Amino acid sequence: QLLADIQDGTFAREWILENQAGRPVYWALKRKLEEHPIEKVGKELRAMMSWLKK
Repeated sequence: QLLADIQDGTFAREWILENQAGRPVYWALKRKLEEHPIEKVGKELRAMMSWLKK
């Protein structure tokens, strides 16, 4: 379905409307992903990796 949406222009139209509206769906999804437990674990693991610190 995604390929069909790209080919027929549906994706582009929806993306333009999403951006004109201030990207509410994008920001909601981003917040949801940032709150996922794996993000907390990743942050803790990166803190233990001294070679990543500047």
